Amino acid sequence: MKRILVVEDSQLVTKIVKHVVKQQGDIEAVFATNFAEAKAVLANEQDTLFAALTDLNLPDAPDGEVVDLVLDAGVPVIVLTGSYDDERRDKILSKGIVDYVVKEGRYSYEYAVGMVQRLERNQSLAVLVVDDSATSRRYISELLVRQGFKVYTAANGKEAIKVILAHEDVSLVITDYHMPEMDGVELVKNLRHKYGKSDLVIIGLSGQSDKALSAKFIKNGANDFLIKPFNYEEFNCRVRHNVESLELIRQIRDATFKDYLTGIWSRRYFYERGELLYSDAVTAGKPIAAAIIDLDHFRRLNDQYGHEVGDCLLVQVAELLQQALKRFLVARAGGEEFFALLPGLDNDQAQSLISQVRQIVSARPLVLDDGTELYCTFSAGVTNLVGNSLDDQIAKADEYLIRAKEAGRDLVVGDDDDF
Repeated sequence: MKRILVVEDSQLVTKIVKHVVKQQGDIEAVFATNFAEAKAVLANEQDTLFAALTDLNLPDAPDGEVVDLVLDAGVPVIVLTGSYDDERRDKILSKGIVDYVVKEGRYSYEYAVGMVQRLERNQSLAVLVVDDSATSRRYISELLVRQGFKVYTAANGKEAIKVILAHEDVSLVITDYHMPEMDGVELVKNLRHKYGKSDLVIIGLSGQSDKALSAKFIKNGANDFLIKPFNYEEFNCRVRHNVESLELIRQIRDATFKDYLTGIWSRRYFYERGELLYSDAVTAGKPIAAAIIDLDHFRRLNDQYGHEVGDCLLVQVAELLQQALKRFLVARAGGEEFFALLPGLDNDQAQSLISQVRQIVSARPLVLDDGTELYCTFSAGVTNLVGNSLDDQIAKADEYLIRAKEAGRDLVVGDDDDF
């Protein structure tokens, strides 16, 4: 649970914030009503605080001194204030706060607390900033770090592609237009060949006054566009809006393509993604292996211990498969059966890898509430014989799976085995 510091001298505002925090369920708030109390909380709990919501005008600190106090303690700050003017806003934003929220009603407090949730989610996202200006890269990176993002940088489009290929956690690219070797629009075109809008958000930037440039960026696949120099709050809002849209798209995709029980890919996604991997391998003349994994005597276990235990076992096996085969495509095909597609591996390599996974699964017991340890084995069929389609390859792997079952189970059968 996240702990936040709320510094607020108004009893009414404190009551509203307490209610909003309680509704979140995963936030615990520590309250202070003045500068001295905030200082005492930080002295005792600084290391446990995730963020702070602070008022600007306190009885013993009328000029926003509490903001400096909290920032000096290394705690991200979201400012709550009852007054607003451009000079004050610029002064507060220059200190390096996360955001600036005017107390204008319940929505303001919901927004501020939601910003805490946003900060946490941002920690699992990486952003690539692409700009040939070191000053611009540094400035944009600092803004993103305030928001909790992990940030990578590149000086041009070609360098950016290398960074993305090396860091699969990049979810957002912010790219300038004018750059040597490959400009921003060319970078967008190249990225969209590989990454769809459900995989990667791209925001274009430019200091150029060409009115058609924003359309050029967006028509070639960018999600959004900003003119430099931009306002920090506009930048923050655009980034947040695009990232939240990406998360929503991913939630919808996951509801469609993730297995409801285990959380790994579903049979539907396996064939949708697998067809592309299969086609790419065949076209390039590179090896690709398919495997079908089936848990041994699973129905007997279900009958003896119940479906709840069976479900727990399926979840555990799925996690082990995903960890061991994370470079490859793994899905639950249905029931106690799983599919794996292993591009780049010949049959010996694929069969050896699946055999290693079999040993990992068989050595990991499922521990029941009463301390009982249940061990599980699986049988598998592995093939590199591609046939005319992915369906043909899966059918051949299934044929080998049946042989493994007939040979006594707890076995991996491949193309060269004679059973």
